[in-house]
Amino acid sequence: MSGAVPGSDGRPRCGWAVSSTDYEQYHDLEWGRPVRDETGLFERLSLEAFQSGLSWITILRKREAFRRAFAGFVPEAVASFDGHDVERLMADAGIVRNRQKIDATIINARALLALPPGTTLGSVLGRHRPAAGPAPATLADVPAITAESTALARDLRGLGFRFVGPTTAYAMLQATGYVDDHLRDCWVRTSTGASVGTGGTDGSAHDETPPDDTAPDSTAPDDGTA
Repeated sequence: MSGAVPGSDGRPRCGWAVSSTDYEQYHDLEWGRPVRDETGLFERLSLEAFQSGLSWITILRKREAFRRAFAGFVPEAVASFDGHDVERLMADAGIVRNRQKIDATIINARALLALPPGTTLGSVLGRHRPAAGPAPATLADVPAITAESTALARDLRGLGFRFVGPTTAYAMLQATGYVDDHLRDCWVRTSTGASVGTGGTDGSAHDETPPDDTAPDSTAPDDGTA
């Protein structure tokens, strides 16, 4: 597994990010940067669940279609979806037509709205933020599952969420900035002055959930080439 490699503009990036323009833009502008609003977090959680078993580039290129299909991932709107909406989504060629994942997205919207008073999806993620650690030097230094992501998946299941296993949970922490797994020499890490790797940042820079051991390695979005 390699360290940072030059992208299209010559700047060093995490190795997974240089295989396409879509990945490069996602890596530079979104991955690992803080997401704290509930709608944004619900969207990321939903897309990470849809990605399970698929390459991330498939989901990334369908994201606008997903947003249209799922009412912008506004939890209140998705929670109101009924059987007619499920059939509409199953007929939408612009998204991934998987009934279990569609059902789970609706269930998860309802679970989010039913969180105990004072609890948010953000606060659930925050309490499973890993401790700070050294910046990863290579992709081999980035885990797919951690004790924290396993606990997060268990916590979310207990709160009524579905289709969120330990791998998906860790990918969620990475994607939303609760973990900064940009490589040590990646320009994104060096330009933001981040000082933690497989650990917490300070925010600046089917019906039952199966263990998602067969999902793609979440050390980074899967480009389908591994």
